[in-house]
This record gives sequence, C-alpha cells and structure tokens, in this order.
Amino acid sequence: MNARKLMVVALLMMTAVVTAAGASPQAPRSPRENPPTPRGQDATSPTTRPQPKSPALDRFEQEFGFRQRYWRPVLRIGQDYALRANEVVRSVTVVFGNVRIDGRVEGDLVVIFGPVTLSNTAVIKGSFVVVGGNATVQSGAIVRDEVVVIGAGLDVPENFIFGSGHFVVGTRALGAWMESVVPWVTYGLLWGRPIVASLGWVWNIVGLFLLVYLLINLVAHDPVTATASVLATRPLGSFMTGLLVLLLAGPVSALLAVSIIGLAVIPFALAALVVAGFVGRVGVLRAIGNTVMRPDEPGSRLQALRSFVIGFALVTLTYMVPLLGFMAWALFGVLGLGAAVLAFLTAWRREHPKVEKAPRVRRSAPLSTPPVEPAPSTTLGDDDAETGGDPAGAASFAVGGGAAAASMPGVFASNLASFPRAAFLDRAAAFVIDVVLLLFVSELLDQQSRYRDDDLLFPLLLIYFIGFWVWKGTTIGGIVANLRVVKINGGELSFLEGLVRGLTSVLSFGALGIGVLWILRSDLIASDGRPARQAWHDLAAGTYVVKVPKGYPLP
Repeated sequence: MNARKLMVVALLMMTAVVTAAGASPQAPRSPRENPPTPRGQDATSPTTRPQPKSPALDRFEQEFGFRQRYWRPVLRIGQDYALRANEVVRSVTVVFGNVRIDGRVEGDLVVIFGPVTLSNTAVIKGSFVVVGGNATVQSGAIVRDEVVVIGAGLDVPENFIFGSGHFVVGTRALGAWMESVVPWVTYGLLWGRPIVASLGWVWNIVGLFLLVYLLINLVAHDPVTATASVLATRPLGSFMTGLLVLLLAGPVSALLAVSIIGLAVIPFALAALVVAGFVGRVGVLRAIGNTVMRPDEPGSRLQALRSFVIGFALVTLTYMVPLLGFMAWALFGVLGLGAAVLAFLTAWRREHPKVEKAPRVRRSAPLSTPPVEPAPSTTLGDDDAETGGDPAGAASFAVGGGAAAASMPGVFASNLASFPRAAFLDRAAAFVIDVVLLLFVSELLDQQSRYRDDDLLFPLLLIYFIGFWVWKGTTIGGIVANLRVVKINGGELSFLEGLVRGLTSVLSFGALGIGVLWILRSDLIASDGRPARQAWHDLAAGTYVVKVPKGYPLP
C-alpha cells in the first residue's frame, strides 16, 4: 500500500514539473544571441531586424552623412562660435567673433568683423556673407546660395562649389585692417573710450592728431590764445554757444540748400565749422595746460607750447578711462567750438564797431512837437532797476502812458530795445493766448473740412509766429500782454531772423523746455547792464522780448 502511494505521488510530481516547464518562458539568452532592440523598434516585435527609417531622414543621412541634432538660430556678439560636424542649425550670425563651421547651416551664415573658416564637411544652404574679416574655405565645403565678401579676403580652393552669385569687394589687406578694428570696437567703443592703450595702430592716430594740433598751435597762435581766454572767462557761455551751433548746422544748411546761391555757400560754411572745431580743441588743450601751470608771459609762444603739451597729455590719459573717455571727447568738442565762435564774434565787433544811427522820425509826426522831458527818477522808485536807468524807457511809463507813446511814435520806435525786458510769466501768458486762439481757429477749419488732419497744427503754429514776428514784431497774445520782439540793436526782425527764431524755438521746447526756462536765469546780463531774459531762440536770433506800455502803437 505504501509502495503504491509513493508511486502515485512521484507520478503526480513529475506531471506537475512537466506542466510547469511547458508554461514557463524561455531562459534568457546570452547578449550575443539576443541583441538589444534598435531605437524606434517595438520591444514585442517578433523579429530582431531593425525597422526602416523614414524616407526624409534616410535621404537626409544619405546626402549629408549625419543625423540632425539641433534646429535653432545662432546669434553671437563679441564671442566665438564653432559648429561641430554632427550639428545642424537654422542660421548663424556672429559679430566681432571667430567662426568655424563643420556642420550644416540651413539658412544664411553672416559674419561681421571676424574671420570665418568652412571645413570640408561644412554645408551652407543659404547665403555666405562676410564683412570686415578673412574667409577661408576648405575643399569639399558647399554653399548653395550666393557668396558675398565685403572688405575682406576670400581664400577658396579651385573646386569650391557655390550655387549662385559670387561678389567680392575689397582685398585681403583691407580685410586684415578691418579685422584689426575689432579689438578697438570690443575694448574701446563698447567701453566708452576712444583710446585703447594695447593697440599699436591707435597710437599712430594719436601721433597724427598731435602733429596736426601742434601745427595749429604754432600757426594760429593768436586765435588759439583768444579761444583759451574765452574758455577761462566764459565756460558756460562757450558750452551753450557750441551746442547751439551744432544743433543749428543742419537746419541752416537745409535752408541754404533751398536756393542756388545757398548751395555755393554750404561748402565754405562747413569748412569754417571744421576749422573752428580744430582751433577750439587746441584752445581747450591750451586752457587745460594754463590751469595746471599758469604762464608768466601770456604772449610767449614757448609757454603756450608748454601749456599745449601738458593739456594734450592730460586729455590723452582721460581718453583712456572707460565711459569717461567719450564723454570728455564730446564735452571738449562742444566747449572748443563754442569758444572759437565767441572769440571770432569778439574780434569781429572789435574790427567793425557799431555805428550809432540817428533816431528815425516818421513823417506823420508833427515837426513842432516839443520833446517830452523825462520824469525825475524819484517818481519811478524801484522801476529804475528794471529799466536800467534809461530815460527813454522810464519816461514811457512815467509820462502819460499810451498818450505819450502815441505823441512820439518815431522816438519810441527807435528806442524800443530800451524798454524793460518781459518777465517769464508775461511771455508764458502771451504764448498760451496764441496757442488757444490758433487751436480754436484750427477746430473751426476742421469742422468746415471733410477730413480732419491734426498734423497741420504744428506747421500752422510755426507759420503764425514767424509771420507775426516779421510783420508786426509781436503776436495777438503779445498785443494783449503788451510785448514786442525786437533785435538787440533796436531794429525790426527780417524774414531770415524770424525764421531762425522760429526754428530754434522748436529746439527750446524740445529740449525738455530747458531753452524756454533759460529766461529765468537772471545772472545773464546784457551789454546795457540789465537782465537779458533771453531764451535759446532769442540767443540764436539776437532778439529781446520787451514790455511796452498800454496803447503802444504797432509798427
């Protein structure tokens, strides 16, 4: 019985083992017998053969021999760039950097101020553009579009293939020179300094300017001395004058270009401006040297040369400082130009003294009219300070107001500049009245018109002011506020002077209103000892705005 049970149990165990062996998976094979599943193939696939690639990827690999890994545009400024053989990018633009291309560029390759190398595996599907650098192309490189090389050298093999036009402007020497400018741009221009001490060619330019400035200092000794003295006594006036000259150079040239005669004047005017700029810069160098070591003999050429050398050395060191270099260069240029212009105007007045003209008498004035005696100074009180003690200006307010003015139109017209200068609030009130009036008229015209055009408001304002200044010496707002625009010498404005005053008034308002607020500077004293109260456009046109009594006749 026991033997039978043992046989049955053994038979059942054998059956279970066989069944389990049939249901269990196969034993794992060795790596050689079971290779890894290729990328992109399903792990449950019954076959171990890799699936075929897509037609586009297969054609891509057959044509270029590598897979696409990156698809991006590349922009580098001031840095080098290298594209490896197994990389693809959309486009490459490098400024101030070295470039090496071993891979493929789907778009354009643009290199500005830097050398570039295309290896034998490089493929440029777009254009290949190099500006200011040398380009080296190895055998086997492909460019499918045009090749443009400007101011650079191009080294290509005989079997170089490009699919479109081939344009080369410049030589290898020009490309090498333009490539040498890259360090100055990187370490000079971007740092805000004109002199980079580590570049040898920069010192050649500094030496050239030293010779030119030294020649000007020796030949134009007297103009440079006058410019340096103006800088020492009137630095703020020199800066403002230089700024006005620079800002007015463009508009004045445009006005002169309108006429045929003006076209002939423009070259001489620009040449005079350049000469004044050079003389002014030498005057700045001389003035800086004079502050360091004051000359014992102002007229000594040897001491003037010493001051010039000291100033040039200090300015050269200043030009090496980052950020401060270009700021000092611009400041010295404006100061020098303004001082040279002021020195020229001073010399012109000295050589051409002003001739006093007889008072203009109108025919309508009765010849037998007795002259009006000026009122005593005791009746004026504090107004003497405003009129500067001038009898004609004070008498207009002390004797009869408008009646006195009407009885002597000729005398008052000739002495119009002697009236007190208009205050800032009076001028502001007149301007507001004019603008409101013109806005009202413009609104009426727009209602009558079918189309509305707000762009005409500014030209209308300019034409309105210039026309009234030249025609009546004032505007409607000026008539209400009793203001008149008069030249410094008491004369009436010409059309050219009114045009200059109108154009520069745009600058006065455009410079954050600083040119208009310049009226508040009471420390600017005119030649007659009274506050000038001039805006920038008054300084440019040589005019005053005066306050006249009520009922004063218009010209």
